[in-house]
Amino acid sequence: MIRTAQPSDAPLLANFINSAYRGTSSRTGWTTEADFLDGTRTHEELLLRVIDKPDSRIMLFFNDRTLEGCVEIRKDADQLYLGMLTVHPERQGQGIGKRLMQIAEEEGARLGCTHVYMTVITKRQELIAWYERQGYVNTGETKPFEFDDPRYGLPKEPLEFTVLRKKI
Repeated sequence: MIRTAQPSDAPLLANFINSAYRGTSSRTGWTTEADFLDGTRTHEELLLRVIDKPDSRIMLFFNDRTLEGCVEIRKDADQLYLGMLTVHPERQGQGIGKRLMQIAEEEGARLGCTHVYMTVITKRQELIAWYERQGYVNTGETKPFEFDDPRYGLPKEPLEFTVLRKKI
């Protein structure tokens, strides 16, 4: 089942995203950021801001009543931003991420977007390669990783983002 996140989902969602990207539990899957970032990836307050914005939403993927994946989408002029694509580490490799991207892209097309874009930590070459296999193109553009709030993580080394884009 897929549905849009509601404010009451923020605590569950924060725990889910943080456990998938940081700490020991994230090492079960291949998308961990624990080697180069400490701390959390997100927090309830940020998620509530995303959920409450009229031009963005977080789509949730449940298997029975268990949250197994999520993705943030935000309309940005004629493009769709895709972020926080998260799959439970023990469910990675089962097509959930591909399905969530497909749903996001379909929603972008429905909203009149011509492209979808995302930012990925440049160091994540295996993840960038996976997105490229899904049709995303590395634009060559980079953006600084400038988070001065420890609630978004504590970099262990200098980091930057790579911008990926796909026509929809």
